[in-house]
Amino acid sequence: MTGRHGRGITTVMLIYKIFRAPEWAALRAQGATRGAPADLADGFVHFSTARQAPETAARHFAGEAGLMLLAVDSDRLGEALRWEPSRGGALFPHLYRELRLADVVWAQPLPLAGGAHQFPAGLA
Repeated sequence: MTGRHGRGITTVMLIYKIFRAPEWAALRAQGATRGAPADLADGFVHFSTARQAPETAARHFAGEAGLMLLAVDSDRLGEALRWEPSRGGALFPHLYRELRLADVVWAQPLPLAGGAHQFPAGLA
């Protein structure tokens, strides 16, 4: 696995993409995607860091069930990944190429409980 190296330890910087079920199904079926409608409109695939992902879910997917949370190793994306200012001036990862199924480290459901999305322990 690629990653940042320090004193013999490899660490991985994961970034996250939230997809609706049909978008996730399309990625699995086709092996690559240019993203959701917002991604297509903006010309890049939007990602969030672990810290940013809950707010992204609350702002753009409020109350939506059937979501999938995808984790991607940022090092696998190479120079096509750019960190650019977005919400509140914070830097967000943006992918300027298609997202490939091979880029995905893991994917899991992002369930709703009490009106809020429940992120994996340790992520948010």
